[in-house]
Amino acid sequence: MLRSIYSGVSGLRAHQAKMDVIGNNIANINTVGYKRQYVTFQEVFNQLISGASLPQNGRGGTNPQQIGLGVSLGAINTIHTQGAAQRTDNPEDLMIDGEGFFVVTDDTNYENRFYTRAGNFTLDRDGNLVTPDGYKVLGYKFNEYGELTSEVAPIQIRRSATAPPTATSGIEIRGNLDSRAEVGDKHYADTVIKDSLGNSYTVTFEFKKEEANLGEGDDIIDATIWTVSIKRITELTTGNYVDFTEESESEDDDTAPEPPFIGGVDQLKLFFDKNGNLIGVEADEYKDLLDEDVEPFTIKLTNLNSIRFNKDKDGKDLPTDVSPSGIFEDILIIDSENKETYDEITQYANDMDAKPFALDGNSSGKLEGYAVDTNGIVVGIFSNNERKPLAQIMLAKFDNPMGLQKMGNNLFIESRNSGEPQYGRAASNGYGTIAPGTLEMSNVDLSMEFTEMITTQRGFQANSRIITASDEMLQELVNLKR
Repeated sequence: MLRSIYSGVSGLRAHQAKMDVIGNNIANINTVGYKRQYVTFQEVFNQLISGASLPQNGRGGTNPQQIGLGVSLGAINTIHTQGAAQRTDNPEDLMIDGEGFFVVTDDTNYENRFYTRAGNFTLDRDGNLVTPDGYKVLGYKFNEYGELTSEVAPIQIRRSATAPPTATSGIEIRGNLDSRAEVGDKHYADTVIKDSLGNSYTVTFEFKKEEANLGEGDDIIDATIWTVSIKRITELTTGNYVDFTEESESEDDDTAPEPPFIGGVDQLKLFFDKNGNLIGVEADEYKDLLDEDVEPFTIKLTNLNSIRFNKDKDGKDLPTDVSPSGIFEDILIIDSENKETYDEITQYANDMDAKPFALDGNSSGKLEGYAVDTNGIVVGIFSNNERKPLAQIMLAKFDNPMGLQKMGNNLFIESRNSGEPQYGRAASNGYGTIAPGTLEMSNVDLSMEFTEMITTQRGFQANSRIITASDEMLQELVNLKR
């Protein structure tokens, strides 16, 4: 009789434990990134009354006779299915869409690591991206050249961060030179370039139509020719400028400012065919842009660092020569390896709108905001409109995520059965993407939990009846003496 009572007791304990798990799941229905748990039972040791026997001497075999001794917990598994997405539009809220865990730490050496799916992060006073409990989120750093490194460090978004100035290194000429223009007609256009300190300068280009069909005999070039030269450079802050006029370029004038060279010469020549397409350029020598045998070449704007401003903003002579305060890069004008740099200029019977465009160069800027893309790259947004990558969020995955041990506060740690953490970057090698402004909700299914609650309650009741019935049988046994 006592065996059935203890079997019933084991059933009560097992179903009570399952109800505890169900209650915890329902309590965390709105917990960010919570992963529900599921209980399974297993029978305990069976008492062997008689063993099995072989058929022999004309008699058949017999089966073993066993009496079970109750039930026990088989497993409490953590189900790592992805929860639904909740849109918050908070840039610090992040969700992993796919496999992986955020890696956080409370250790100055970043060796004590925890793992979580809850992306409800905030910033501390030092600009560190942290969990609500202050654990720092780890990521990969970018170096000063904007290149991603393998160095792991807490993701830090400092409002005092600056984007250094960059000098202009490329100018692209785009637009149309009017084919109806007469020989000698000029067109002026300008662009703003930067030196190494971020100072701004307006560079005025002159486009001048020249005589066609230059050359003799077999060397004659049947094309329309335009020359490109620099006519003025003005410093925007002070208004100081230098003019490179035809008069000042005279060989007899030793005091004339030396104009910047385009490909080593004062003027760059552009050659257009009858259809208005650019077919060649000439700096130190003619380059046929359509000839596939021509080796790659570049044409640059050089010796800008040697210019001296000789006029102030009112056109008065400066008392001394004034040089730029920063350093210029050699500015690329035409690159034969990148056909787009000279495909944008044409000579059609249309408005004259050819213009140089600075492709890069900027002044310094302060961090004004940031954004996280789907690859987990934290991009700083600076006041000079620069976009600079600051860090990339590191993710971890495990061969057996069910083997992770819960530590509370939505954190997991690795265990002996979870496998070693495998670190990587979002959207690569099987890791999920990052959804900014979104949180992963709990994966608890209320309908399933209530159903499990009903079956658990009935199981508990049935086991209590076993104890009641066994008690009544014992009572009858005791009453036999009457």
